[in-house]
Amino acid sequence: MLESPSKEQVLIQELLHKLDAERLKNARLESELSQYKEPAKMKKDLESRIKEQDIIIKKKDKTIDQLNQRIAWLNRKFWGQSTERHASEDPAQLSFKFAELKLTPEEEAAYKKAEAEAEAFRQQRKAASDKRQEKNRPTRKPLPENLRREVVHLYPVGYNEEEWELLPESFDEISEVLSRKPAEYYVIRYVRHKAVRKNQVDRPIETAPVPLLPIAKSYASAELLADLMVGKYADHMPFYRQIEKLKRDGISLPPPTVNDWFLEVADLLRPLYYRIRELVLGSDYIQADETTVPIINNEKHRTVKGYFWQVRAVILNLLFFHYDHGSRGKEVALGLFAHFSGAMQTDGYAVYDIYEKKDGVLSLVCWAHARRYFERALSNDKARAELALEKIRLLYEVEREADDKQMSYEERRQLRMDVSVPILMGFEAWLQAEAPKVMPKSPIGKAINFALQRYDRLCRYVVDGRYRIDNNLVENSQRPVAVGKHGYLFCGNDDAAEDAAVMYTMMGCCKAAGVNVYDWLVYFLDHAHEYDYAPERDLAELLPGNLLAKGLVKAIGETTNTL
Repeated sequence: MLESPSKEQVLIQELLHKLDAERLKNARLESELSQYKEPAKMKKDLESRIKEQDIIIKKKDKTIDQLNQRIAWLNRKFWGQSTERHASEDPAQLSFKFAELKLTPEEEAAYKKAEAEAEAFRQQRKAASDKRQEKNRPTRKPLPENLRREVVHLYPVGYNEEEWELLPESFDEISEVLSRKPAEYYVIRYVRHKAVRKNQVDRPIETAPVPLLPIAKSYASAELLADLMVGKYADHMPFYRQIEKLKRDGISLPPPTVNDWFLEVADLLRPLYYRIRELVLGSDYIQADETTVPIINNEKHRTVKGYFWQVRAVILNLLFFHYDHGSRGKEVALGLFAHFSGAMQTDGYAVYDIYEKKDGVLSLVCWAHARRYFERALSNDKARAELALEKIRLLYEVEREADDKQMSYEERRQLRMDVSVPILMGFEAWLQAEAPKVMPKSPIGKAINFALQRYDRLCRYVVDGRYRIDNNLVENSQRPVAVGKHGYLFCGNDDAAEDAAVMYTMMGCCKAAGVNVYDWLVYFLDHAHEYDYAPERDLAELLPGNLLAKGLVKAIGETTNTL
């Protein structure tokens, strides 16, 4: 049996533990004290650690700033207003410090005069707009008179002719409700009669000719084909959704059949598509831009980003989409515009820089894209960004004044020379003065550098009244592609993308000409084969604008009941 330790032994053990603790404490203090014996080394180590922390903090601050800018962009994109127009609450405060600008007194006076005129244009238009808004308050419009009326008579509860007497019709209360019935699908049965001539000797049997259908040996009429194509490429409803919709109406179409019809219609349209390309690239003023489209890559077993190129002849009001294996590279531009001569307006994409030095090509850059950079810089440098946006707004005021007064091309050019040119000269001087004061890679730095590097091309629009201040026309024409790809998700391969480019070309030309695309496509499908063996006939006769001028198709408003 073990004996319990005595009090003396317990006390000795406690003292030994305390002694060990003190010894360890002394050793630690001596170690720390040895570090203070070399203060220079200690200071150097601390400074090194501070520098490392500063570098880390700067990196994190940069990341935070980038994320804040991305959040601001997403907030604007998904929840903010879509317009890029900018007007300061007090435009008068956003003026240049002329002492910092390298302008002669004459240039400064011309700028101030032009700025005052542009601001006067805005005030006049605003006053006119306020009057129109006051006059045209929203009211409930009557239902279109051209719609068929189906009259339903309603009588008081318990009414019968024996006990009640109807008041004159002038006392009746009439209300109208808009209704709809499903589309009608029907079958056209062609009965081809045979006959012989009575007074002929051999009396050969003659048969009525086979109706010329858009697709040989197909049961699809021009109206059905047009409805399917317009449904996908104008109304953005994929074929499989249209097929499901048809099932609800009792019509069953196999998906492979519908896809084959699409390929056949695209082939029918292709000769006209190439004629449109020829006309557009043969004009002397075009706008060009690109937009993305997902393409299935069978080797990678996933979708990859492809590009549609769009080219628009502004004066001819024609456009076409171009697809070249999804590439956005310089080699595509070189092939596409190899024989073009005239003015080419773009968004400043570097690929188009090669045309700045090409003989016969006048390169123009879009002011809307330059404005977009300054709009993105509002959260980075509000003062400079707002001032730049205000000056760009003045340039647009000149264009709106010309639009409101429906000026001729020469009148517009003269107005630009009188008002826009002095503003452009003052704005360039401000950009040159501010460029050294900002960080080149900051949002405001990128905006200023983008404008300065392309300023010659930004200003060239003033030399011809036909040229536009931006290429929003071509950008707006790409919206059907942007909306449509959210419905059908992707193109199955490069061939499908080329066919889609053909379809978007036709839809875009119809919209540009103000023609109902369904009416036009029906007419085209009914008459396309008339050109198969008539090389002397020009396919341009079938362009939407030409058919509209001849009264062969209707404008959009003529086939739409507006409420």
